[in-house]
Amino acid sequence: MNTAIIMGRLTKEPAITTTQSGMKIARYTLAVDRRVKQDQQNQQTADFIPCVAFDRAATFAESYFHQGMRVLVEGRIQTGSYKNRDGQTVYTTDVIVNSQEFADAKRESAPAPAPAPDDFLAVPDGADDAGLPFA
Repeated sequence: MNTAIIMGRLTKEPAITTTQSGMKIARYTLAVDRRVKQDQQNQQTADFIPCVAFDRAATFAESYFHQGMRVLVEGRIQTGSYKNRDGQTVYTTDVIVNSQEFADAKRESAPAPAPAPDDFLAVPDGADDAGLPFA
């Protein structure tokens, strides 16, 4: 079974590319906290996990994910390799995203949405409502 569930903060805005067939690909890195015990003191460091989202998940990441946002990702780990310009083999490890969601509550400092326009007509003070069916 190959399943990864990680939660971390986006290190920068997702990088979006589009294939020749029109499918979007989003690449982003999550900084995932890791606690390390050393000499009876808790130290906190981070692992930087590259994630790749395709199609609708990529469009979602492009629209809603921003640097510093905490995100929960479920996917699978995929390894690969390629030759760089110097001819050296470079090994890669990515989380291929199956699902992703926000892990933070909505910020309190976010501006409140504008009220919906009032479609009702203003009734002048002292108006007679005797002709209304519910009066």
